[in-house]
Amino acid sequence: MLPLDAAQSTYLFGVMRRKPGDELRVFDGQGGEWLAEVAKANKRNGLLLCKKAVAPQVTPPDLWLLFAPIKKARMAFMVEKAVEMGVRKLLPVLTGFTNERINIGRMQAHAVEAAEQCGATFVPDVAEPVKLLELLENWPENRKLLFCDESRQALPVATALAAQSAGPWAIVIGPEGGFSPDEVVALRRLQAVVSVSLGPRILRADTAAMAAITAWQMALGDWR
Repeated sequence: MLPLDAAQSTYLFGVMRRKPGDELRVFDGQGGEWLAEVAKANKRNGLLLCKKAVAPQVTPPDLWLLFAPIKKARMAFMVEKAVEMGVRKLLPVLTGFTNERINIGRMQAHAVEAAEQCGATFVPDVAEPVKLLELLENWPENRKLLFCDESRQALPVATALAAQSAGPWAIVIGPEGGFSPDEVVALRRLQAVVSVSLGPRILRADTAAMAAITAWQMALGDWR
């Protein structure tokens, strides 16, 4: 039996109008997808009966997305699409030019909704914000970092990734004003960094994130 909290119960029975005996599919991010039946339709504390497993757990590749907070609507779009495209962890980073705040609870809710909409069985965690320079100081040696370095000549992303191997990776996307000079220096000094270009046009932060994830998934991820 699977107990539902107040928010889940209100949505399922108040908004979706489900009633006892109705079937639906559920997932918890660990045990795959299950067929369930409404056992108790109460808007405060509903109850589901999990009947049988119908799809295995599918965990995306070990890819993190580091992103500076941007405007709410675009940040929500970026989080939702990152979930759909297969990112394992979302890490907000505070940079010298960061002007926006982030609500972790809201971003996590966006991630859950995105997984529900696209039929995924995995929901990445949204980490607490951390200063980018502090994060780089303690960067794990075995995790490569894809840096979209538009301030100097860099290899096209497809060319650069063709020479790399799969494994733990991360992608870093800056704020709307770009990275500060100190942050650029710190990124370029990091041995794990792979600097790339996303083409001749300047991309907005959310567009750059989608382009970088797409390129990585096609070269090293589970789209191959």
